[in-house]
Amino acid sequence: MKKAFFLVAAAISLGSIKAQVKQGTIVYERKINTHRNITNEQMRAMVPEFRISKHILLFSDSVSLYKLIPENEAPDPFAGGGGARVMSFNFGGGADAGELYKNFTQSKSILSSELAGKNYLISDSITQQPWKLTNETKQILGYTCLKATRKLTVQATQTRMMVISGSGANPTRDTTRPQPREIEVVAWYAQDIISPVGPENYGQLPGVILQLDSDNGATVYTALEIKKEVDQKILKEPKKGKSVTAAEFNKMRMDMMQQQIQGGGTNFRIGG
Repeated sequence: MKKAFFLVAAAISLGSIKAQVKQGTIVYERKINTHRNITNEQMRAMVPEFRISKHILLFSDSVSLYKLIPENEAPDPFAGGGGARVMSFNFGGGADAGELYKNFTQSKSILSSELAGKNYLISDSITQQPWKLTNETKQILGYTCLKATRKLTVQATQTRMMVISGSGANPTRDTTRPQPREIEVVAWYAQDIISPVGPENYGQLPGVILQLDSDNGATVYTALEIKKEVDQKILKEPKKGKSVTAAEFNKMRMDMMQQQIQGGGTNFRIGG
């Protein structure tokens, strides 16, 4: 009888170990409400309310790689129409234009990105994110996820839009400059997937983030698919490009944005 009990206990323990995943591949959908940061009604009419993209996260318990899944055949809804052109500038950072690699053992991140036809490697450190953990749960893709929240101070609108109505016309610019404000980020993470990763720069939780809502629906990431395998040939630190700091790269982006605004005449987008 005792032998049978120990066999059952061992089986339960083994099942619990098997249930914990330490590597894998996740496909996310990112949904951005573009109208949240555009107060000009003319500009709102020029772009869809939501901008949707898909991203892939490859991870182990110590490193991760996050990047955009390109949709080469999909039309760009931000290209404008009817003789109008839209210029969109996004300063949020991320992996829209390259790969975001993180090494948690070394507490470092490297974002590979392209600017003006040149490749760059933007190095940064991984800092602790002050999450508030709760006991609230919900099911996502078969995993029981726990809720965590944190506050962020947003210094400025992340997206600036400029519409050029026709050839030779003066551009209409969104000149809104909101004051810094505090927003809430809500994350749902799965403890059974042991890795402190998530979409974009979010993470540092005791499990992989499967859903994240920034600023009450302004930007929402949702996991669409999870695989327990990862291609180790892809999960490597990017090496192609000139090494720069985040401050140096942001200055280059700002300088190029100013040049495009002053020159006008063509579509242009920096980042996502």
